[in-house]
Amino acid sequence: MDLGLADRTFLVTGGSSGVGLATVRALLDEGANVATCGRDADRLGRIGTHDRLFTAPCDVRDAAAVREFTRRAVEEFGGRGGRGVIDGLVNNAGQSRMKRLDETTEDDWRDELELKFAGVLNPLHAARPHLRAAAGASVVNVNAVLAKQPEPRLITTSAARAGILNLSASLARELAPDGIRVNSVCLGLIDTGQWTRRHAAAGSGRPYEEWQAELAADRGVALGRLGRADEVAYAILALLSPRASYITGTSIDVCGGVGRGIL
Repeated sequence: MDLGLADRTFLVTGGSSGVGLATVRALLDEGANVATCGRDADRLGRIGTHDRLFTAPCDVRDAAAVREFTRRAVEEFGGRGGRGVIDGLVNNAGQSRMKRLDETTEDDWRDELELKFAGVLNPLHAARPHLRAAAGASVVNVNAVLAKQPEPRLITTSAARAGILNLSASLARELAPDGIRVNSVCLGLIDTGQWTRRHAAAGSGRPYEEWQAELAADRGVALGRLGRADEVAYAILALLSPRASYITGTSIDVCGGVGRGIL
């Protein structure tokens, strides 16, 4: 099925690894123009080159830097005969903070909330005029099932994720008159670099596949394995597609059945 993404322009934050990188590659495969950013210039450089790809280092917590990244992206693709608009935004930048309540500090709370909310609001504010000018613009906020299913070992991240899920629903209503759809993709355990690093740190000597299956069983993943970044990217592209033009204000769980709620 043609998703209708060819020749459209998308911004993806946190695109140097994991889900962000898989999304960038999937969009390029569909013939889209992609601008992506990350804090680590070296990791961005390892993405490689492509005539439809623009990369630049940027911290999403810095509103001025995000505005400059967005301006440069629009200029880059507009200067190639593009329309000077942004068709979609994927807010993916973020990380998890593995701490329980008694281990957290005021700075932990402040930093986590700032990262999660600035990671959505700064790119949205910068891109909004260009999204408004597009036909059928879409915003996808990459979230986690923690938003609906809190984890005590990730107390600050769980709380911040819940706030972003609530914010996404509000944004869907606020931006609908501008023709901008807003949806969320909520992740479970995805096989990215963090899990291979934890396997190595555990020093168990067991094969990674065996260790991963045990982890999935411990966390209650119905499918018995961790997900892949490209499996998440497929869901993100589906929501970005103009074929999803009547979908807004919703969330899709990509979690292998770890979610135990009915909503």
